Amino acid sequence: MAQRSLERVQLEPGWREALAPVLLDQPMQALREQLLEQGKRGTVIHPRPDEWFRAFNHTPLDQVRVVILGQDPYPTPGHANGLCFSVQPDVRPIPKSLQNIFRELADDLGIENRSGDLTPWADQGVLLLNAVLTVASGQPASHRGLGWEALTDYAIRVLAEQPRPIAFVFWGAQAQKKAAYVHRPEHLVIKSPHPSPLSAYRGFFGSKPFSRINAFLESHGLAPIDWRTGVELGKRESD
Repeated sequence: MAQRSLERVQLEPGWREALAPVLLDQPMQALREQLLEQGKRGTVIHPRPDEWFRAFNHTPLDQVRVVILGQDPYPTPGHANGLCFSVQPDVRPIPKSLQNIFRELADDLGIENRSGDLTPWADQGVLLLNAVLTVASGQPASHRGLGWEALTDYAIRVLAEQPRPIAFVFWGAQAQKKAAYVHRPEHLVIKSPHPSPLSAYRGFFGSKPFSRINAFLESHGLAPIDWRTGVELGKRESD
């Protein structure tokens, strides 16, 4: 992406500096041009452009404690909000993959969530990143291979080189490819099938990722994640 284009990208300063080498590459410029061309042809793209980098902007690089990697944004209008697996607060029913995530959370820690907006997780240092940051409306996986993968691969590499302990969660075959970038012994790597209805019964259910993440964080003297949703951060801290 040309320097002029990079200046239009609103990124949290830490991520902006870390991702600059990729954002300045020609493939990112080509990706931007493809997305612009699709828009000109009337293709509706999810999420909104101001939410494409929301995962990075909501969870600054120096605050990342956990990474959950998804595949693509939801292709259903009104669902995607820039955080993987998350939906807008008023979405009912929540998508089936997220229903399965909440089912596993309830079995693991006894937490019953009703709101599908995962912003409270991101507030605590959980980077909710999709491997591909956009999708054409009604067309799942339609933007795979356009170039987003180069950016998100690089982001995982940046995090994998951090000396502080980080828990990496890779759900599904596509996400697990990025696990190859995580080598430092300080980190935790959790790999399991995707929580979609097609694969959740192959090992996602019963994998207990939430308690494993919290045990890992506490073993390093870090606060555990409060996995409740629909609760303001200040309210949690005052409970």
